[in-house]
Amino acid sequence: MKIRTENGIKEMRAVWMENDNVVMIDQRYLPNELKIFVARDHSDIHYAIKEMVVRGAPTIGATAAYGVAQAAIKGSDIGEAARHIESARPTAYDLFHAVKCMLSADNGDLLKAAEAYANDVVDKCRSIGEHGAELIDHGARILTHCNAGALATVDHGTALAPIRAAHCKGREVFVFVDETRPRLQGMRLTAWELNNEGIPHAIIADNAAGHFMQRGEVDMVIVGTDRIAANGDIANKIGTYEKAVVARENGIPFYVAAPVTTYDPHTQSGMDIPIEERPPSEVLDMEGASVYPPGSTARNPAFDITPASHITAFITEKGIFTPGKMGNMF
Repeated sequence: MKIRTENGIKEMRAVWMENDNVVMIDQRYLPNELKIFVARDHSDIHYAIKEMVVRGAPTIGATAAYGVAQAAIKGSDIGEAARHIESARPTAYDLFHAVKCMLSADNGDLLKAAEAYANDVVDKCRSIGEHGAELIDHGARILTHCNAGALATVDHGTALAPIRAAHCKGREVFVFVDETRPRLQGMRLTAWELNNEGIPHAIIADNAAGHFMQRGEVDMVIVGTDRIAANGDIANKIGTYEKAVVARENGIPFYVAAPVTTYDPHTQSGMDIPIEERPPSEVLDMEGASVYPPGSTARNPAFDITPASHITAFITEKGIFTPGKMGNMF
């Protein structure tokens, strides 16, 4: 990931290991401040995932992998640490996949296993970019929702990876960036990443996406996902389903970019995916200020389900698959 600083451009990953600490970009402060969060034990890892210091399924998975390795290095009970880390958030499948991978690895070298897991995530995302770039024509206008860039995936991204790859190949692209209420990951994070890469874009209100689709200003939609069910349904940031419905209504291709580790063969359909509901304050407050009438409350689901019938294809590190061909990924 390229980050513009006062001293020029530097390359960073979303999460990494330094000695026996897990170090990560604190995404809660972007785009205004670049702060680093240091997790010193599995309780800090649990906090970082639950409170969205890090977010995005692949980055959550890599953070969890480092957390299990850290527990081993510090002599903690690995099983207890793993269970605590897994309890941080319920929807992203990569969290559970990463912990499972670490628990099945050689206990004598869990740090090496965690580094391999994180590097593998990066390699997968790089391949997603290469495959997905073939779908993007010169002059394409692309809508994306939430943040599925390098911050969410250790590096490169899922939904943003094809856009980055196409841009690097010299193709002109323009990105409509949904603000993504209530935490504004699109406005705060996706736009920040695109700005660092020099990719033209415009932030739009979530409820403006249909307007631009209806007027023929959007050629394709690319989103990420936190879990893919066996039947091809997906769970992604709240509001994704609405974008898929409107895209289908207007004949616009709707692509989902994700590594195969996000595919959960044990969950039969999207209705079986647990949906995290976060605190009402995320909806009711803005920048710490209450903006709601006293006595009102809010509901705040973090994800929704987009059915496979609304998905044109999945962009994975193994190629591009229609929902009915998901089994071919393995």
